[in-house]
Amino acid sequence: MSGRKTIQVDEAQWRRLQRRARQLQGLQRNVPRLLDDVRAQTRADVDRAFATVDARQRRQDEAVRQLSDRTRHIEAETGRRLREQAERLHQELHETAGRIEEQTRQRLDGLRREAERALAAERAERRAETARLAQEIDAVKADRARAEETAQTWLADARTMAGLIERELPHERYAPGRLDRLVQRLATAGQNAAEHRFDAALALGQETFHELSDLRVDIEQRELARCLARKEAVEALVQVEALAEENRRRPVVDTDGTPVTGYSLDVAHWSGGEYDQVRQDTAAALTRARDPQTGTDALLALRDEEAPALERRLGETVERAGLRQLTSQLRVNLADVVAQTLAEVAFYDLVEEECHYAGEDERGDFHAVLRHEATGNEIRVRIAQAHPDSDQCVIHVETTDHDVTAEAELRDRADAVYQALRQEGGPMGLEPSAPVEETVLPAPASVRGSRDEAAGTTT
Repeated sequence: MSGRKTIQVDEAQWRRLQRRARQLQGLQRNVPRLLDDVRAQTRADVDRAFATVDARQRRQDEAVRQLSDRTRHIEAETGRRLREQAERLHQELHETAGRIEEQTRQRLDGLRREAERALAAERAERRAETARLAQEIDAVKADRARAEETAQTWLADARTMAGLIERELPHERYAPGRLDRLVQRLATAGQNAAEHRFDAALALGQETFHELSDLRVDIEQRELARCLARKEAVEALVQVEALAEENRRRPVVDTDGTPVTGYSLDVAHWSGGEYDQVRQDTAAALTRARDPQTGTDALLALRDEEAPALERRLGETVERAGLRQLTSQLRVNLADVVAQTLAEVAFYDLVEEECHYAGEDERGDFHAVLRHEATGNEIRVRIAQAHPDSDQCVIHVETTDHDVTAEAELRDRADAVYQALRQEGGPMGLEPSAPVEETVLPAPASVRGSRDEAAGTTT
């Protein structure tokens, strides 16, 4: 005898729950605490990055002091400009920590443009110096001893500059192969000097030195740009990390949207691992952002693509967690309606100690048992979602008889459940359709007498 019935319930309650859960996607932002956390972490990271910059520039200053009088002044001035630029950028990034906004980025872009203008002015000065020194070459050609001394001085300065770049600067990151080519030219100039072709050695040595100096400035500028991109990437990701911590627990609301005192939504629990995965992915992205080997383009991608994507995922995860908790409560409410109805129409009493979530996990199906005191017959109610995060809940009502219940009585029970859901439709937002009979296979002889008498789907 088939006793399986299906009750369809309209989308009103589900949509209302979805709207309430969707409000959770607007991530909870305790602004003072969150900003303090982001600001503190960002400033610490900026200070670490610029401590490395400062140490590198001090070592460069030491190398510059080894240059000849002819080039030391120019390179010392270049070092001063680079140091001043780094200090200003450090101060700016320190002051703007925690302020991810367009106005801040405009100020930082202005600082970048100013640095580019300084670089252009520096290169113009170098070109003028090169032109002046080119005239000097003609003057020393007639004096062999002076030509040799001048050529060797320029070659020594060029070697010092090449060594500085090799030791201190990430030249392969920003100008792969360029230093090797200049070192080869320097070797050619040295060969010219060895062959007493001092005029050729001097010309090539001067040109190579100035190109090495340009390379030094270019790399420093690019490295400072990377520091800026790093700060912005770290800041964006730290904000996601702080938002995740801030939203790990959210206020619990009941089915009419009223906060429930003393309860909160455990997002990590209700998300089923999604929250923890967002935290892990954010931590991995932060590790990449803080890695000195991560390039500028990758940092900008972390800032502009990965951090916003992680924040969206976090919001969606919080929303789904809230919806799952709300639908868990809805399953209890539906079970209560079914239990009350069967108690009234069939005189079954609820067995409180056998009402539970599957596996004692409120994310699972809800089970309730009713027992007829006179006959010992039982009705088992199970409320389940059709699929994870589905817009359908399926109501199963299974009767276990010690005698035989007529098909008409089973249908009456299903109809009573249907009518009860209709009556509860006002406060619960439900509007079920009539029960629909489902086919079930005959039970084996050993378990005959146990059969589903009603099942329902709620949207």
